[in-house]
Amino acid sequence: MTTLAYGSHPDQVADLYLPGSGPAPLILLLHGGFWRERVGRDYTTGIAQVLAEAGYAVANVEYRRMGGGGGWPLTFTDIALAVDELPDLIDRAEPGRIDRDRVISVGHSAGGQLALWAMLRDRLPTTHSWYRDEPPRISSVVALAPVTDLAEAYRLGSGENAVAEFLGGGPDQFAERYAFGDPITLGRLPIPVVVVHGDRDQRVPIHLSREYCAKTDADLVELKGIDHFQLTDPDSPAWPAVRAQIDRAIG
Repeated sequence: MTTLAYGSHPDQVADLYLPGSGPAPLILLLHGGFWRERVGRDYTTGIAQVLAEAGYAVANVEYRRMGGGGGWPLTFTDIALAVDELPDLIDRAEPGRIDRDRVISVGHSAGGQLALWAMLRDRLPTTHSWYRDEPPRISSVVALAPVTDLAEAYRLGSGENAVAEFLGGGPDQFAERYAFGDPITLGRLPIPVVVVHGDRDQRVPIHLSREYCAKTDADLVELKGIDHFQLTDPDSPAWPAVRAQIDRAIG
């Protein structure tokens, strides 16, 4: 494992796990934790290692979070920078080790929201610093129990009112922030998306994923008897289904 910096802040880094040989498909892995500093990329280290052992290159991405200088707008700034820059940075640091034509994004929980959002920046106003006139060179997104509807998560008080903290308040106060950051509002992605969600999830209710997939035509894989955190545990009964969707997304 090596750590690469995609920016100057200490949290603008990613841990890179490489398989024994390449070029390998690259996974940009975005952890969750309701955008709070107390949860970092360490909890996705296990799946990064397992995926690298299976032949994938994995960038386990860190970013600024609430309590450490993040939240609105800097968390979004970091994710945009990471998604845009890391494949090139990895290619330069480890020439020939990644397949630039086989790059996907995998995000869990809040990381799922960020993974989806990063591919929708062509929907933002052209004057915005996050705007891209075309999506990043990523072929698919696998979102694990993602926070797909920020306004609904705010109304539910999900994550001990994490959305209000993340965006500074509710949609009535900051309508533009919700419009710019909410995957369900920004709409359908131009690439394949699969959402994996357990029906026993008490952190991010599964109805958010059902409604998002119905609106955007994303594929939904519902896992019976699975909770929020089992999706990122390689030893859990959920992992074979998660791994199957990652394999499918890579193609």
